[in-house]
Amino acid sequence: MSPLPRLIPCLDLADGRVVKGIRFERVEAVGDPVALAQEYERQGADEIVALDIAATPRGREANLEIVRAIADAVTIPLTVGGGVRSVSDATARLRRGADKVAINSAALRDPTLLRRVADEHGSQCVVAAVDVRVEGRGWTVVAEGGRRPTGREAVERCREAARDGAGELLVTAIDRDGTGTGYDLALYTAIRARVPLPIVASGGCGTASHVVELFRSGSADAALLASRLHTGRLTVTEVQAAMSEAGVPIRREAAP
Repeated sequence: MSPLPRLIPCLDLADGRVVKGIRFERVEAVGDPVALAQEYERQGADEIVALDIAATPRGREANLEIVRAIADAVTIPLTVGGGVRSVSDATARLRRGADKVAINSAALRDPTLLRRVADEHGSQCVVAAVDVRVEGRGWTVVAEGGRRPTGREAVERCREAARDGAGELLVTAIDRDGTGTGYDLALYTAIRARVPLPIVASGGCGTASHVVELFRSGSADAALLASRLHTGRLTVTEVQAAMSEAGVPIRREAAP
């Protein structure tokens, strides 16, 4: 039996606040990470992802006290990313309560990093984050918060991450990020056909029907939701209701 689909709110963090943007640009603060994490758990979220989007581009350390605060505030699994450059960086986040660590740019620079973290903590703790842009009829990988083209083909990069020890993929379609135009189903279908790892789809969620469409396509195991949740235009509970109506199973109910 296939695992039930997951709904995962994403907290993009900068300077201690949750922020939102469009295609990784025009970023603005929208709220407190701990309060939002608690609210999304109450609404029925299956997991939380918290990404320090300023750490890698600015070359600084992530705020690990925020990691601890979020982990202490929720009971659902927490994935943390941003600024993870070494095994010790991953270990520090896991010791502060994270269940999984997302690694992006550093794994492109050092192909051994995913394997070394997996050897230390298990592949179930390792999420390979892959940011992609449409290029011609395919997709290319970008790094450093979308600022640096790598020339790497996205599906092949996901295959490499699987071979290198990742236990899950977090794939963001930057062209869809913050637009509310729907997930890039072709991208996730292409990855699904070639890579035997769970896929978290990120970028483009605007309505509950977009999530239903994603899960019905069978191209992803989890849907990341961000800006529409943060602005109150959509709730996890509303997405669950749409899924239930469409016959898509849900993992957990909203708190009473």
